[in-house]
Amino acid sequence: MAFVPKTLDYTVSPYTGLTRQSWIEAGTYLLEGVFQNIAHFEDPVVMPRKETKVTYPHSADAVWEFKAEYFEGLARSFFIAAPLIHDNPDLNLCGYSIRDYYKSHVLRACTKGDPVSVGRYEELQEMAGDYNRAFQQTVETCALVICLWVCKEEIWDTYTKEEKDVIAEFLRGYADGNTVPQNWRLFNMLDMAFLDMEGYEIDEEIMLDHAQSILAYYAGDGWYRDGHSFDYYSCWAFNVYAPIWNLWYGYEKQPYIAAKFEEHSNKLMETYADFFDRDGFTNMWGRSNIYRNAATSAFDGNLMLHNSTADPGLARRISSGSLLQFMTRDDFLFKGVPTLGFYGQFTPLVQGYSCAESPFWLGKAFLCLHLPADHPFWTAIENNGTWETLGSKDTKVTSLNGPALCFSNHQANGETILRTGKVVKNKKDEHGMWNYSKLCFNTKYPWEAAVAPDIEAQQYVLYDGVSDEIKKGNVTYWHGLKNDVLYRRQFFNYDLEHECHWIQAMNLADFTVPYGVIRADKLRLFSCPIRLTLGSYGFPDNGTQIIEKTADGAKAIILKGHDHTGREKQMAMTIYDGWDELEIVKSTGTNPDSENSIVIYSKTAREKKYGYQPYVLISQIITKESLEDFTDDEIFPIEKVHYTDTKKCGGYGPVTITLKDGTTRTIDFEGIEGQLIR
Repeated sequence: MAFVPKTLDYTVSPYTGLTRQSWIEAGTYLLEGVFQNIAHFEDPVVMPRKETKVTYPHSADAVWEFKAEYFEGLARSFFIAAPLIHDNPDLNLCGYSIRDYYKSHVLRACTKGDPVSVGRYEELQEMAGDYNRAFQQTVETCALVICLWVCKEEIWDTYTKEEKDVIAEFLRGYADGNTVPQNWRLFNMLDMAFLDMEGYEIDEEIMLDHAQSILAYYAGDGWYRDGHSFDYYSCWAFNVYAPIWNLWYGYEKQPYIAAKFEEHSNKLMETYADFFDRDGFTNMWGRSNIYRNAATSAFDGNLMLHNSTADPGLARRISSGSLLQFMTRDDFLFKGVPTLGFYGQFTPLVQGYSCAESPFWLGKAFLCLHLPADHPFWTAIENNGTWETLGSKDTKVTSLNGPALCFSNHQANGETILRTGKVVKNKKDEHGMWNYSKLCFNTKYPWEAAVAPDIEAQQYVLYDGVSDEIKKGNVTYWHGLKNDVLYRRQFFNYDLEHECHWIQAMNLADFTVPYGVIRADKLRLFSCPIRLTLGSYGFPDNGTQIIEKTADGAKAIILKGHDHTGREKQMAMTIYDGWDELEIVKSTGTNPDSENSIVIYSKTAREKKYGYQPYVLISQIITKESLEDFTDDEIFPIEKVHYTDTKKCGGYGPVTITLKDGTTRTIDFEGIEGQLIR
């Protein structure tokens, strides 16, 4: 059953109606789902597990994995429980005192030998027989100390000195222990900061080493690099934990680093609101999509700073919109617990480091409840930022060269489209390509898994006739926005064993139109024959009308239907120069919204090894949240294409595309070779 808020106030919240009390109701709803699965007070937070092949525990022999699952369930559900406990210490759900439960289980988790002990750091090293690895428990210790801070008076302050010492000793092992050299360093930093704040001695050399490393990961525009690629970890980790660290430790003891963390968070706030769409929807992009609306926690992180610049009315509007995006769906929960999916259960996005309790990372969004009822986050009138300033067919494009992110807000359909670069994935990592290598990510059309060996939604797939291999774009270089056109290069099956000239590639060039994006990409091949396909977004198929149209040599397919929730959907894909055919493929189990789906795809082939054939491939994909017909000019927007080369293949020189509304875009790849970055 979907969540239905009882408290609504459209005066203070004209877009969502949600208030602080609505959020308390939502948190209570989620906790009720948790505790309905806990048979006895002594039992840990171990939830029903629908998926068993990908997620952990992977082996009955991996004792430390079972202990990690105990800790994930406890610490991540505590994200939701802690502010509710602080707000109402007498909260009772499913017959349990929530304060008493967490007070008891936190202490037991940290107590060696207890049946629900999650394992001290030294114990896990011995169990694993590996003294150089990091453990999942390090992640959860950070959640634990944040929650103990949020409900300090209700739980932490009520422990005896001896009990606090047990917890502190447990935390110290992870604070000083091995960690992963990326956002994980923040977990160690907060563990140490909490201990320091509570009067326990810490190793300040370790703290400073981690802090300088986190600072060095900063890439610009408010984003931090977390491995090869960028994703929401920059928002729900770096830009939440760093502000908390500032409060607990940095402002007082490392003011230079703290000032930098504050500066970076405020820089993120300059553009982050435009990362969401008109309804406040979060885009399905990057790893750990099971964390859903946790991405909105970056707003709360910023509001903790001494000199916050977040717009509180806009921050709440987006946070509430994203909350409703997920919690109002009838497929969001499995036996009361958020599914291992984006909406319903969706195994293609699940990763091996997750367990049934992992989705409660979304509880970070509920940390905003630590803000008191009179805080501007709760009292400011909701506003919708950019969306209130755009005309009916306007599109705002934001391009960030630091993290290589370009996102466009399309007023015509209310969607936000994300185009990314600086993507490096192993050529065998299909899952990684789905998360990062899609040509476009759309807030209303979450990415679709492979629908056929040679067809992918929002990806080129190349069949190389020489090597007899199907190749996919696993590495994307970034050039950036130039004269309203975004330039990138995507390689097929990139590896370090070959010079880039021996790797098939596409030079990507795309620009926005009111309802979507037009592509004018250029083949960068060294060998033929090849066959190439390009897919549309995945379209939820709950009874779909399929329409075909042609005009002046161009071909289009239009899909009309509804998503899982009954929302009207419409998509059109049009092909122009360089393409041969436009077709559809139906699929089952590859779409995160609906069981059945359709992908429109274009295809073409090149036979001659060295032949001056059409190089530029022109296509368009547009969408709307309505069954009202697109106009013919919207489906077929191009008036003419002017080529520099006399054969009109686009082999050299600029290509100018003139649209029927008078807009012109010039595609010119000259000079990008020396300005490609990853």
